[in-house]
This record gives sequence, structure tokens and C-alpha cells, in this order.
Amino acid sequence: MTTPIHADAAVKAALPAWTSGLWPAPTEPLVQPRTASRPERRIVFEPMLESDLDAVQAVESQAYAHPWSRRHFHDSLKAGYPAMLLLSEALPGEVAHPLRADGRVLLGYLVAMPGVDEVHLLNITVATAHQRQGWARFMLDALALWSRGQGAQWLWLEVRQSNAPARGLYERCGFAQVGLRKGYYPAGQFQREDAVVMSLNLVASAAVEANR
Repeated sequence: MTTPIHADAAVKAALPAWTSGLWPAPTEPLVQPRTASRPERRIVFEPMLESDLDAVQAVESQAYAHPWSRRHFHDSLKAGYPAMLLLSEALPGEVAHPLRADGRVLLGYLVAMPGVDEVHLLNITVATAHQRQGWARFMLDALALWSRGQGAQWLWLEVRQSNAPARGLYERCGFAQVGLRKGYYPAGQFQREDAVVMSLNLVASAAVEANR
């Protein structure tokens, strides 16, 4: 079994301070210190709203060759699925893209679907300009904490078989491959691509963290 490797020390210190089962209060931003790959930022999670979908869709379309449609996000919100934005105050001289009315920067977002004793991650995306800075791992850690608070024992996801960087990240976070869905993703020119099904044992990973 892969031992979960979590985000940097600041992230590890911040996550346990959050109330289990709840997302951090939007009025209490966290300060992520400067690292070799990213500047210092004040960040916060906020629920995704219908009014956010133009910005979300702009990020989604830039990040993927086969992005979710606006309808996917709309239907997820309508169904009441947890959908969270990771926002940051703009740095000096930084212009948020896509532009938000409040001037803040959309670093990324996630959408999940709770089930019986499990949570299924449907979409996790980091804006192109902010990739490879640890934000995907940060959001995964936050989702795992929230999921445990909901009483979930497993966290599930699918990832394109060809997406080696994402698969590597999930494995470093403790996910293990458990199956394959044939022809799950569109791949262009009427082709389909298989999805690798991965799961994280939230009970076992919590025990590993407690012993660190």
C-alpha cells in the first residue's frame, strides 16, 4: 500500500485546524507561505455558485481538451453536490484571469458526489497559470478531511489512463488503482479513452497521519 505523502508543512499544519466535516470559513483565509514554486498567498475556499460558472467554464476550457460543459457544473450544483472554489487575493500587479467582480484569483475548484460511506471526486482542476504549485494536492487533502467528517470511508475518482502526472499525484496522496472503465472518456475523432479507477482508504490514511 502506498503511504500518503501530503502537501507542504504549512498545508499539513492548516488542515487539522479546520472543523472535521466542514469547509474552512470563507471569512478566515489561510496564508500559504512562499515556496520555490509559488509566491505567498492568502487563500480561502468558497462554495461554487451559479454566478461563478462563467469563470469556472473559462478555466475548465483552458485546462482540458475535453472539458466539462457548463451544463455539467449546473447540474452538479442543482443536485446539491459539494462544489468548492479555491480563491486567492490578487498579488501586487497581478490581474485575475478570468476576471472576477471581486478581483480575486480563481486558483482551482473541485466537485464531489457523496454516497453511502464514500465520496466520489468528479472534477478537480487547477487553473493553468497556477499548476505545479501544490494546489491540487492541497484540494485533495481538504476533500479527504471533509469526507472523513461526513463519515466516508473511501474516496473514489477516475483519471484518464494517459494522464501520467495526475495518476502520479493521486498515488503519492495514497490512492491505489482498483479498476479500469473501458472507453469512459472522449478522445477526439470519435475515439474513446479508458479511465483508471482509483480509491483512497480514508480510515487507513487517517491512521497513517495520526502516527506521523
